[in-house]
Amino acid sequence: MKKTILTIIFGCSVVLALTGIAGQALAQTPTEKVSRPALTVAGVKPKLIDIPVKLSANGSIAAWQEAIISADVSGLRLLDIKAQVGDQVKKGQILAVFDDEQVLADVEQSRAALAEAEANLADAKVNADRARGVVSSGAISAQQINQFFTTAKTAAAKVQSAKAHLDNQLLKLKHTRLLANDDGVISARNATLGTVPGVGEELFRLLRQNRLEWRAEVTAAELLQLQPGQLVNLEVPGAPKVVGKIRALAPALDQRSRNALVYVDVPDAYRNGLRPGMFARGEIGLGAKSGLMVPLDAISLRDGFSFAYRIEQLDGEHAKVRQLKVQLGNTVGELVEILGGLNADDLLVASGAAFLADGDNVRVVSK
Repeated sequence: MKKTILTIIFGCSVVLALTGIAGQALAQTPTEKVSRPALTVAGVKPKLIDIPVKLSANGSIAAWQEAIISADVSGLRLLDIKAQVGDQVKKGQILAVFDDEQVLADVEQSRAALAEAEANLADAKVNADRARGVVSSGAISAQQINQFFTTAKTAAAKVQSAKAHLDNQLLKLKHTRLLANDDGVISARNATLGTVPGVGEELFRLLRQNRLEWRAEVTAAELLQLQPGQLVNLEVPGAPKVVGKIRALAPALDQRSRNALVYVDVPDAYRNGLRPGMFARGEIGLGAKSGLMVPLDAISLRDGFSFAYRIEQLDGEHAKVRQLKVQLGNTVGELVEILGGLNADDLLVASGAAFLADGDNVRVVSK
């Protein structure tokens, strides 16, 4: 009998113990699962600010004008070359010298011929004057008198011819000194010592006035936004930034590309290290416009598209985000223009957009 009672008491104790353990386990099991925020973020609203409007274009640095300096005489040997490529020259400066011995001899011969012609003219005038004095006396015939007058006129014509020939020889002598026809820098030299160049043969090429310009191609629509006098910021790799000014716009478009050239004066180009043929990128200011701007960090780029995340269902510090596809415009510093997809009163995730997905829970803190 005692054994039965003990067995019953022991069984009850085991049941009570198991019941307590089960109750404790149930008490420790959560009744619901609380969702944790994917990220702690700050909110930002788009700002409506004035955005500089710029037109970007590419082009090359070129000479404003190139002057070709060629020989003006033929049959003369180059005796001396006084200018090399890269030399800065002034208008009228001697660049090369031709052998002038033969020309000097021709000049002296022409002077002698002129002196002879002038002497003949003087003698003819004296004879004509004498004949004129005896016309009324009938001492000589009218035919002889006309011969005296004709001889005087012929002598005068020969004097003029001799003067012209002397002037031609003096001009040839002047051209034995090849001169710079403007201020500038020598960009090419074809002159070779000892050669005998012909008339019109190019000996030097000169960049006039050290003046360079930037020539850029723009579309027809872009051309309509431009006008002479607008400032252009130019960037050449390895060179300081320079500011140019639009000098002229092409009067017609290229028939093949349908683009037009813009000519931009570049001041102090050589002093800034620019040279013809260099590639340059330019930005032309077109004024300003109002636009919605957001931080660059608020934009996520995925699969070739741009997205922003709008904060919704804000409850205290907790909220959800909605992924919005946006269209981007100009970038100004750390801000980017939004052309579409957002409203001015939208509250966006200010940074960390790349780590979020549509519908994520976030914890919002004040920025």
